[in-house]
Amino acid sequence: MNIQGKIRQLYDAQQVSDRFRKREFVIEYLDNPQYPQYVKFEVVQDSCSLLDSFKVGDEVDVSFNLRGREWINPQGEAVYFNTLNAWRITPLMQQPANIPPMDPMQAAAPPAQEPPTWTANSSEEDDLPF
Repeated sequence: MNIQGKIRQLYDAQQVSDRFRKREFVIEYLDNPQYPQYVKFEVVQDSCSLLDSFKVGDEVDVSFNLRGREWINPQGEAVYFNTLNAWRITPLMQQPANIPPMDPMQAAAPPAQEPPTWTANSSEEDDLPF
């Protein structure tokens, strides 16, 4: 799965146990700009270094896996946890401020050609029946 957004928060790496560490970060996701979503991800073990080259405000594309697990609490009830485990973080290329973004329809269209011209006093014989 992928999501694109702006880094809202970067947390320090946490050493959870002697063999496990994780680092969390938050992405501001704007599928509807009126109601931004703040989604927390985590990276684990050696992947914690993926975040070293980023800062708050960077636009990124995050590739992640959705993880879920069950835990039985002391009362014998099942409790469920979800984790968004990021495995790749790629910076999004931003347009320079002085160059307007290109319309994707213009990029795909062939260059414009002038339409053929037609004149009423053409030397070719007209074969239309009317």
